[in-house]
Amino acid sequence: MNRFAVVLAAGQGTRMKSKLYKVLHPVCGKPMVEHVVDQLDELKLQNIVTVVGHGAEKVRDQLGSRVNYVLQEEQLGTAHAVMKTQDTLSDKDGVTLVVCGDTPLITKETMDALLTYHEDQGAKATILTADADNPFGYGRIIRDENGNVQRIVEQKDASEAEQKVTEINTGTYCFDNKTLFETLQLVKNENAQGEYYLPDVVEILQKQGEVVSAYQTADFDETMGVNDRVALSKAEIAMKKRINEKHMRNGVTLIDPNQTYISSEAVIGQDTVIYPGTTITGRTTIGNEAKIGPNSEIKDSKVGDKSVVKQSVIHDSEVGNAVNIGPFAHVRPASQIGNEVKIGNFVEVKKSVMGDGSKASHLSYVGDAEIGKDVNLGCGSITVNYDGKKKYLTKVEDGAFIGCNVNLIAPVTVGKGATVAAGSTITDDVPEQALSIARSRQTNKEDYATKKKDS
Repeated sequence: MNRFAVVLAAGQGTRMKSKLYKVLHPVCGKPMVEHVVDQLDELKLQNIVTVVGHGAEKVRDQLGSRVNYVLQEEQLGTAHAVMKTQDTLSDKDGVTLVVCGDTPLITKETMDALLTYHEDQGAKATILTADADNPFGYGRIIRDENGNVQRIVEQKDASEAEQKVTEINTGTYCFDNKTLFETLQLVKNENAQGEYYLPDVVEILQKQGEVVSAYQTADFDETMGVNDRVALSKAEIAMKKRINEKHMRNGVTLIDPNQTYISSEAVIGQDTVIYPGTTITGRTTIGNEAKIGPNSEIKDSKVGDKSVVKQSVIHDSEVGNAVNIGPFAHVRPASQIGNEVKIGNFVEVKKSVMGDGSKASHLSYVGDAEIGKDVNLGCGSITVNYDGKKKYLTKVEDGAFIGCNVNLIAPVTVGKGATVAAGSTITDDVPEQALSIARSRQTNKEDYATKKKDS
């Protein structure tokens, strides 16, 4: 059977009190609506149509060509939003899932189960429900003695007995597609808000004697809608817990999961240990048996097997195997760090290559540089890459030794096996195997202090 989805993402989200369009607020580093679409992608649907309104262009920029779009210029309710997709979907045979773009915790497993249950029941509409500890504010699902759905009762309309019902309407539905669009034509806006509501479709179908079913998910958190910053924080906590538990069950040790933040896209190998205060975001990949943290930040980067990162920051870079980074190092974007490299205390690497076995153990800046294999960069050595207008390349070839407090004024090359004496400022290329000394000869003025005192 054909399956389609409509993602409701047109609301402004005034309760967020933000310039950022509601469904673009991130949960664990990814916009809410993208979490929803990622899960829908896994279901291999025939079409995903996203209804956009406020901030439409920004949603399109985020989701790209993964979905189709329709515009709801004026927000007149959820039924009105779904009606905007009629030119795309109304003539199709199959089942349509309607899901809100502000429910980032919903999973493909739950949506697939809802669709399958709907098809098995031969229903015209199926409601995704959940059991809530505190159902206040939610529409209640009222069933008959056989477990069939009789109606949905909103909080304000519920009797005292109905208010005790804890099974609630989550706002996610699936419908027989053609029946959905036929019934939408019958929905009226005779309410205080003057809006057209999707639950009215369910009520109309029930009055017509059609089969309406309900599928209850076991996890209430999955159905959480985010309408303000308080709900956003709750979604963040729930998503973080889900992600962290997945990694732990896959063989990753998190010393303190409550103090560890990992994006949904990160991949981490077995027997890696993540220490508290660590943030791993974007499409980061970490190998096996690595040690990350405490208090480290890795974003959109690759870190190899058995590497150690302590109290350091890595962005948009590649780090090899058995590398030691930190404490208090900064690997900036477009850096490539080879195997068995040491980047120590207060070392900054930017847009540079460091070959296997090379070391910058402390207090160095390596920018716009190609550092070969087995190079030693002494304490305080610096590549001077910027002349105020342009940046230039520094090359240090295999086996070279750069002494402490050396300035390499780019563009410059230090040849294989060469040595640069401590305190030198190098402005010209250094030949292979040479010793380069670029500092003034020491002069001692004897009795200088005594003579100065007596003068």
